[in-house]
Amino acid sequence: MANPQLNHKTKVKTEDSSSLKGTFAAVLLLGLFLILSWFGVFYIFIDRF
Repeated sequence: MANPQLNHKTKVKTEDSSSLKGTFAAVLLLGLFLILSWFGVFYIFIDRF
């Protein structure tokens, strides 16, 4: 009977965490845009009364 070999080594690819820097920058820019838009609309609302 054949002996099964259990010593199979597989390579696991790990993603580089530096790829998240662009995502973080995009989220910051989107958040800044939303905050500035909200304050702009709020200023127009306050200005009319």
